[in-house]
Amino acid sequence: MTLALMKRQAAAARIEAGSSVDKWKVFRDASASSKLLGIQDRALAVLNALLTFYPESELASDRAMIVFPSNAQLSIRAHGIAGTTLRRHLAALIDAGLILRKDSANGKRYARKDRSGDIEQAYGFDLSPLLARASELAVLSERIAAERALFRSTKEALSICRRDVRKLISAAIVENVAGDWIAIETRYVEIVSGIPRTPSLQDLQDSLETIETLRQTVLNLLENKLNSEKLGTNDIGFGCHIQNSNTESITEIEPRGKEQHEDSAVSSEGHCEPTRTFPLGMVLRACPEITNYGPCGSVSTWRELIEAATIVRSMLGVTPGAYRNACEIMGPENAATMMACIFQRAEHINSAGGYLRDLTARAQRREFSLGPVLMALLRANGGTQKEAP
Repeated sequence: MTLALMKRQAAAARIEAGSSVDKWKVFRDASASSKLLGIQDRALAVLNALLTFYPESELASDRAMIVFPSNAQLSIRAHGIAGTTLRRHLAALIDAGLILRKDSANGKRYARKDRSGDIEQAYGFDLSPLLARASELAVLSERIAAERALFRSTKEALSICRRDVRKLISAAIVENVAGDWIAIETRYVEIVSGIPRTPSLQDLQDSLETIETLRQTVLNLLENKLNSEKLGTNDIGFGCHIQNSNTESITEIEPRGKEQHEDSAVSSEGHCEPTRTFPLGMVLRACPEITNYGPCGSVSTWRELIEAATIVRSMLGVTPGAYRNACEIMGPENAATMMACIFQRAEHINSAGGYLRDLTARAQRREFSLGPVLMALLRANGGTQKEAP
């Protein structure tokens, strides 16, 4: 006997006359509030078993609410729980204030019936605390449900914010927006890696607040870039790069000999020159896997291909510096095309970053052309390619 137990017994004795509650409704509320009550799932299984011995569907103040199963019967209905474990969880239910123990003189559980066969006196477990605390348990259940909804919405908001920051950083790097993007990406990685594997609501809220601050920093840099651009700037905004996709002919797709040297992205003096790009339709037929990472799961423009390439770049572990260098040497469209090719053959490439750096160096020396790569992928893919709109 403890003062807390005496308090619960007194509360159970003060149940308002005429009150009742569905026994399974109050059980569901108790189950939802189990963490706040400090009980485990096995204790809930024992409480469920006790309720099955109560013959009525409702706990009511005008009826006796005592059940008196033996430990053996209770163990069977509690899915074979062992005797020692059963006693421990019964004690936990009593400590949580969900049931009371009403002992007989000899400590046994039984019922004494009158001449008409009605139960006159019973000794066992009293379920009246469930009726006495029905309103309280309902409030606790609603509180838990609200906290779970807040947890879910905060987690979703964090996931969306992480995705947005990742895309914004990648876009800023590709478009050569002024800023220390290596430091910003490092900060992004620190924030994400700092989120616990099983986070609390406070963990999620703190991480969301931090990453939203980082997103605002990135947006401010991008807005400064947009405000500084002059009217008439190329829609893609990649400086001196010139796109040429007016023909589907093989001779245009595959530069040869001196033409290939003339179309190099960077001259021997390091100046930016026109760069030949391949038709977008051909690229997507050769590399259909990249389309899944475009906006809304499709790619229909060069900008959408570039956006998809920045996403798979991160997935493949290619550093921002390596990809930025590829954009400077090959041009953004050809760099995105190269990423699409690497992604298409990712399972055959041990280090995507090292592979891209090697191809970029060869392209700078005018020793590499995308044409043979695309043609090989077209032949390998056969008739399963996705057509560009």
